[in-house]
Amino acid sequence: MTQPFELPVFYVPHPARLNPHLEEARAHSGQWALRMGMLDTPRPGGGMVWDKAALDAMDYALLCAYTHPDCDSPTLDLVTDWYVWVFFFDDHFLEQFKYSRDLRGAKAYLDRLNLFMTADGAAPEPANPAEAGLADVWRRTAPAMSAQWRRRFRTSTHNLMVESMWELENIDRGRIANPIEYVQMRRRVGGAPWSANLVEYATGAEVPEQMAGARPMTVLADAFADAVHLRNDLFSYQREVQQEGENSNAVLVFERFLDCSTQQAADLVNDLLTSRLQQFENTALTEVPALLAEEAVPPHQQAAVTGYAKGLQDWQSGGHEWHLRSSRYMRGDTAHGPAPRLGGPTPLLGGPTGLGTSAALLPAGLAHGAARRLRQHAHQPYQPVGALPLPEFHMPFGFRTSPHVDLARETTVAWSREMGCFDAVPGVDGGEVWDERRCREYDLAYLTAVFYPDASPEQLTLSADWALWGTYSDDYFVRAFMTTGDAVAGRIWHRRLAEFMPLDAGPTPTPTPTPTPMSPVERGLADLWRRTAGPLTESARRAYRASVLDMTDSWVWELDNQAQRRIPDPIDYVEMRRRTFGTDLIMQLAAFTRSDAVPSEVYQTGVIRELETAVQDCNSFTNDLFSYQREIEFDGETHNMVLVVENFLGVDRLRARDIVARLTTARVRQFELLIAEDLPTLFDEFDLTPEARAALVRYSEDLKQYLAGNLEWHRTTRRYRETEIRRDHGPAARSFRPTGLGTSAFRITSLLG
Repeated sequence: MTQPFELPVFYVPHPARLNPHLEEARAHSGQWALRMGMLDTPRPGGGMVWDKAALDAMDYALLCAYTHPDCDSPTLDLVTDWYVWVFFFDDHFLEQFKYSRDLRGAKAYLDRLNLFMTADGAAPEPANPAEAGLADVWRRTAPAMSAQWRRRFRTSTHNLMVESMWELENIDRGRIANPIEYVQMRRRVGGAPWSANLVEYATGAEVPEQMAGARPMTVLADAFADAVHLRNDLFSYQREVQQEGENSNAVLVFERFLDCSTQQAADLVNDLLTSRLQQFENTALTEVPALLAEEAVPPHQQAAVTGYAKGLQDWQSGGHEWHLRSSRYMRGDTAHGPAPRLGGPTPLLGGPTGLGTSAALLPAGLAHGAARRLRQHAHQPYQPVGALPLPEFHMPFGFRTSPHVDLARETTVAWSREMGCFDAVPGVDGGEVWDERRCREYDLAYLTAVFYPDASPEQLTLSADWALWGTYSDDYFVRAFMTTGDAVAGRIWHRRLAEFMPLDAGPTPTPTPTPTPMSPVERGLADLWRRTAGPLTESARRAYRASVLDMTDSWVWELDNQAQRRIPDPIDYVEMRRRTFGTDLIMQLAAFTRSDAVPSEVYQTGVIRELETAVQDCNSFTNDLFSYQREIEFDGETHNMVLVVENFLGVDRLRARDIVARLTTARVRQFELLIAEDLPTLFDEFDLTPEARAALVRYSEDLKQYLAGNLEWHRTTRRYRETEIRRDHGPAARSFRPTGLGTSAFRITSLLG
């Protein structure tokens, strides 16, 4: 078969190394696969799923020896067995269900596999080699790891198996995912998070439980996963798309979404792969050390985190080397030269290894990576860009407006005045952040009136005050910290906000005392928290408090990028934009009125999560289109989806605008599809009561209102009109002002009073 494209030049920041126990693992894995019955399992159409020659040619022991170069022989044997199992499962599932499109049989098959990773070790008698293999490797692995790791690994293994259902459903529908959906779902159900868990086992470097959910650690895992999946998609396009008829492949997704050639799509996927590898490096070298210092992590746990990060990096280089050599994938001389099967250990490539050493290596891939990094850091802020002509918006939903909107407008203005939002603020150039005119013209009360048309007057005014507080705080943060690049003071400001949201706030007369507010932001938050937290349960308070702090912490992330003059990686930007725009606050406010008839686990399903993130992305991208001139020309920002696309694709702002508009439309259409097809399936899967089904339908209607209402507010507010921006900001020509120790010390003093 003709090769569909030339493999691109890959960015491989450090050389692969080979475990010296390769041959033992090869011998062991072949015997293990035979013992589990994997080499004599028939295909429905005749022949075997695997035979010994096929297993030898795919050489999973070589994959594990490259991706886990430092573990001992018994550990390498076990890790190799895991990979033999997962690839056999994938091929067995393909033969049994993908070709026949047997959705019902596929679900029953996956449901049974879940029974072989129980907490107590109890499991039924295996009925096929996939079940026998999973039971065996789980029994041998689980005792060595903590309960927390076992929970995470069970989840990632379950998600990996569910990937097959997602792929099968898309094939059955003849549907190709949009880029955001693809990356999000591929990570959720792909194999790389599972591989990251095995890195912890193989390196003996388990991530401390209290750190597993911190942004630097999740970004390391996510960037690792995305890079693994994108690389695999490049090598497996010929096999998956041309031979097996699959449509879950990033090259195909880019090809269809951007209407470009297969070669162009492959090159773009490689650019995204490079960007994710560099996101991993940036996080490992900047955010992880800061986290370890800020949390005062003890030395043994610091060593575990460092070992885990190094293990992930080893996996990237080793996985790349294996793809070049395995018979499972397309290979090409343009990528790395000829790739013969290795008969034993090979000499290690010369040169330094480890995080941060890529600059010492100069092959073409590193030159490609250096060019990509240079472009990412070359943006000059405050460049005149002019008003961005707006695209057509696909909005199939209507909106309603609360009859209490005028009341909310007046009470919100009065509340802003009471909180001091119209007063001069220390540390802000020009004195005040807002005045009454801006408050009225921005019209945040109207935003909440089209978000919550059925709210009571009290609920609407509280929601409007929250919307105003979030917008004012964002503007304050830009004026106080972004224009100066003072990351130290910005981080202290963010941390101090938590003190104004005590978890014991409520009707009791003696809640935890809060500090004296030093700004309208702190004064407003203290008042809003008192009015909001009282009626909530402690768990609801924790969730809402977390959503507020996630939003303000994401502004610190923006500030750190700004200090590096770094335009964000596209995937990191999309995911952080959901926080920076504050849409989670809206979701949390809606959560307070959720029906008890809906089981809580339903809201954690992929269907509901995809509905919510589709809304978040559409609303965020809409804001980026409207706010482009304000943010790029007047605020000196690097955080706007249009600019991110400009930089990543190397296109002008109008082409970038059209791509962002197309992404927005794709997410709206995905939202429609989820409601039409996936939501009814979810009802049946959980056997929901009529009351619960009605509650979820109402929730989907609320989400439609958020989409339509968000677009309506952006069309009517004066916040993003060029005449108002120029009046509010004055001349846009400014220079980025880096800060020194003296500046930070002065600003910290002013923040603390």
